Amino acid sequence: MHRLMRAARWLEVQMVSPDAIAEADENWWYGGADAIPTPRSIAGHLSLIGDLDPRHPIILCADGRLMDGMHRVVKAIAEGRTQIPAVRFAKTPPPDFVNRPLDSLPYDDETI
Repeated sequence: MHRLMRAARWLEVQMVSPDAIAEADENWWYGGADAIPTPRSIAGHLSLIGDLDPRHPIILCADGRLMDGMHRVVKAIAEGRTQIPAVRFAKTPPPDFVNRPLDSLPYDDETI
């Protein structure tokens, strides 16, 4: 994620409608077999949503799909905002990892 954020920092910020984010109507956080929407996990997401800075842009791939920023999208929808800052790659960067279990990814490793 850190590499993606570094690559996206030079992209031009544009405003997009939260309604244009298709992933807002998909099973985003709870798609895995072990991922179930418990009250505790929902509370964790609510905490993250409450603490974020909505001025930080979401990141979209070249096809307009969300790469980072679902908590920002949820906050915009909940607040009834019609626009959210976003950056979009002209060419989608390759993934750092493919077919790896989520719990094996180095989320805290800033060297990637």
